[in-house]
Amino acid sequence: MSAAVQGLALARTYFVELVSPVLRQEFPNLGYAAARLGTGSDVLGLDDEMSRDHDWGLRLQLFVGERDVDRVSVTLDQQLPQRFRGFPIRFGMSGDPTERVRIDVSTLDRFAQENLGFDPRGDPSPYDWLSLTGQAALDVTAGEVFRDDAGDLTALREALVWWPDDLWRYLVACDWQRLDQELPLMQRAGDRGDDLGSRVIAGRLVDVAMHLGFLLCRQWAPYSKWRGTLFTRLPLDPAIGTALGQALRADDWHARGAHLASALEALATHQRRIGLPSATPVAVPFWDRPYLHVDPHLVPELPDSIDDPLVRDLPPGLGSIEQRTDNVDVLMHPARRRAALG
Repeated sequence: MSAAVQGLALARTYFVELVSPVLRQEFPNLGYAAARLGTGSDVLGLDDEMSRDHDWGLRLQLFVGERDVDRVSVTLDQQLPQRFRGFPIRFGMSGDPTERVRIDVSTLDRFAQENLGFDPRGDPSPYDWLSLTGQAALDVTAGEVFRDDAGDLTALREALVWWPDDLWRYLVACDWQRLDQELPLMQRAGDRGDDLGSRVIAGRLVDVAMHLGFLLCRQWAPYSKWRGTLFTRLPLDPAIGTALGQALRADDWHARGAHLASALEALATHQRRIGLPSATPVAVPFWDRPYLHVDPHLVPELPDSIDDPLVRDLPPGLGSIEQRTDNVDVLMHPARRRAALG
């Protein structure tokens, strides 16, 4: 196998050529699902040579019935060799240096709870959904499924294709509200000579605009390391990314405001094209000051298009957990995400 192989291709070959034959021989009647899901840049197809220094290699997820978890785990540990295609089968990972087989054998229900905090195949509440991050969704929906006898893993992934429609509209409104709140502040700070403060606010606004772009394209936003990479692959006007980059590089607040306004106008145009309420222009004068803010009619119009009374009653502007905080120690833990929503 090529030294440049990516993790997903390696996982697929590992399953087909080694793991699947062992399971077929030892458990001929076993029904199960096999995949490469969860954490890791390889799940997103973004791993490279540098990715191999930690948490990369022969990794799989196997989903079996509760009574089969232990016996399958023990058998794989006993039957698998030391290496496959030159890669170690047993290795340590960050947070767990024990050298062991990195095939996570579990039940699908437990996997859903541990990664999402709820099961989207059931009847989750709006707050269950709001506790979801884009990265948590990608941990389940990205990657690749190699076998799914009962179809349950496929059903779980399909249940996470996207937000329920009314919640999607609510989240879009929340991002516009966040943009409206700080766009004039970015300009005001710069106008008063606080260039550093203006740049910091501009950085936040760019991140919110990128998050909005993922929402409008109905694609889950990854965590910060890969957000820019996947943003460039969204089916958006390339001028949006160009304008956001120019806003970050601008040397004065006037230029920052102009570039951000240009990006927001293009996002609003895309929003109109996909059938959501929008505004033209979306960036309008802020009182009598030489600044811009979001058209005040836009944010209220989005909730007006929501039918579900539970979603209509959600607090305006608060949004999902990843719209409320960027604290990694919250976003990485489903129980903390849910608790933080109140």
